[in-house]
Amino acid sequence: MTTAFEPTPKQIEAQSLLAGDATHTMLFGGSRSGKTFWLTRAMVMRGLKAAGSSHAILRFRFNHLRQSVVEQTWPAVMSLCFPGVVATLDRELWRARLPNDSFVWFGGLDDKERVEKVLGQEHATIYLNECSQISYDSRNVAITRLAQRVDQEIARPSGVDRRPLRTRMFYDCNPPNKGHWTYRLFVAKQDPLTGRALPNPGDYASLRMNPEDNARNLSPEYLQTLKSLPWRDQQRFLLGEWADANPSALFSEIALDKWRSTDGALPPMTKVVVAVDPSGSGDVDNLDNDEIGIVVCGLGQDGNGYVLEDCSLKAGPATWGNVTVSAWERHLANVVVAETNFGGEMVKHVIQTARPRTPFRAVSASRGKAVRAEPIAALFETGKCRLAGEFRKMESELLGFSSSGYIGEGSPNRADAMIWGMCELFPGLVRRDAQGRRPGYAVT
Repeated sequence: MTTAFEPTPKQIEAQSLLAGDATHTMLFGGSRSGKTFWLTRAMVMRGLKAAGSSHAILRFRFNHLRQSVVEQTWPAVMSLCFPGVVATLDRELWRARLPNDSFVWFGGLDDKERVEKVLGQEHATIYLNECSQISYDSRNVAITRLAQRVDQEIARPSGVDRRPLRTRMFYDCNPPNKGHWTYRLFVAKQDPLTGRALPNPGDYASLRMNPEDNARNLSPEYLQTLKSLPWRDQQRFLLGEWADANPSALFSEIALDKWRSTDGALPPMTKVVVAVDPSGSGDVDNLDNDEIGIVVCGLGQDGNGYVLEDCSLKAGPATWGNVTVSAWERHLANVVVAETNFGGEMVKHVIQTARPRTPFRAVSASRGKAVRAEPIAALFETGKCRLAGEFRKMESELLGFSSSGYIGEGSPNRADAMIWGMCELFPGLVRRDAQGRRPGYAVT
């Protein structure tokens, strides 16, 4: 038996905002707070109000939209909020047809052909999902298609009245830093390009929605998981707070999220590396020592590098050696790459004691962490390097790298290991110094 849908108090507050005077409305906040569900519901409601109307839900990458919205959120919204409405999903055109011949289109801005199909027509509503991943230029292109003129029917005691359906633009995001266009536009009320005050600030409305606002629909274990994240991640995914912009940061949350692969659809790997950054911990009494960074990286047939697994742990040589060779066997890796500044030949000995004749390459840090990280950060910015999943501890370390050095907490062993791995996969793309050496990276 289907239980009647009951909105949360925060969703009721969001509905009031969506029905207000602002053309542009953004829901921002922590993870799984109900933002996407509620905005998808609003799209269906608007489609049902105006026969023959057109609406679009867009995200930077179509695979992410298909996985999260089309396969999960859309059917949940229809079954819970519109149980009597039959919506036909066309998986070739990627659009849902409502009974009154209105359409909701689904598109990704990473697919030129698909986005041209979606943006080749006018819409009454456009919803940018996870807009922290979308550039301001792409947002401005999308807004040019917010132009469909269509009437909605309003039931009156005297009969049915008709009036135009106002065009609306919806947005949602886990808040990135304050330098992002979403913060400048909706919170600071500034033009993202010029910094000048918006001439029509009332046309941009926003509301924070956090997981605890949606607690009735979440498990206590999930909320506890969010509360156990590193503080930087708690601020974004639990508390929905905007991070201070760091102009000297090498890695950005936006780039890491934008190119992240979460659907498991990875290309075949042409080369796999297990990279190790040891800390010198012993097998006992190592609680206060730094972690051993052990990260698996692969080069896909598409030419992109992927972080496949983070096996980092606090342990002595006997344990981390076994963990390393286990990852090597599990991923059918080509080589183990290990930083040897700390232990020299000891590192190679540990690896090959755990598994004799394991292919091994030693690298040493000839320059600072920031110099070594800089070219890899550039590859992440362009999508040449990507995360195949969520690696929150490692990501927190990456966000601590700046042009002036590492400013995060503790030692970034996870991030260092990943950087060694990517340097091994992209030797030709890492810029070299005047002597032809890769900065901070020497093979021994």
